[in-house]
Amino acid sequence: MTIIAVQTSPNEDGLTARMAKAALEGAEQAGAQTEMIHLRSLNIGLCLACESGWGPCGKEGRCNQDDDFEMVRQKLASADAFVLSSPVYFGEVSEITKCFLDRLRRCEWGLGEESLFSGKPALGVTAAGGSGGGAVPALHGIETYFYHLRCRIFDLLTVTQRSKEYQLEAARAAGAALARFADSE
Repeated sequence: MTIIAVQTSPNEDGLTARMAKAALEGAEQAGAQTEMIHLRSLNIGLCLACESGWGPCGKEGRCNQDDDFEMVRQKLASADAFVLSSPVYFGEVSEITKCFLDRLRRCEWGLGEESLFSGKPALGVTAAGGSGGGAVPALHGIETYFYHLRCRIFDLLTVTQRSKEYQLEAARAAGAALARFADSE
């Protein structure tokens, strides 16, 4: 069983990454093989809305761009479950998170129940490190993307600098529970 975490913060040691790492630690303790993807270290371009908005993504479930997007998409599709951890910027997920999820949603939406993510368990995390504000609206954004991808939402977590001590433990517990759930499917 494999669980992959995608963390989208430029700070690979920050709160967003630490929450993803904690979830993977819990999954490993439950017997899963894990992998962390630092999305900011990859080349993921903006959606170009090809051919009046629905090019190959809408017609064939693939993106025209030649960057790291498809590699990440296929890794997530082959995993038994995945974790998405985003920092909160201005009450929303980060720009790179939105960029990746916009392209993923376009490629998967037209596939309907044949989506690579249909029924795949997913854990969403938002980390509001500065003011602590905006974590809930950003998490709602992740929930909406998961819905569009047809994922099975396993859990949704928020964290701030004030709640990190116990939320890191919650992320470990969620990762372990996610692994057990994915293994029972």
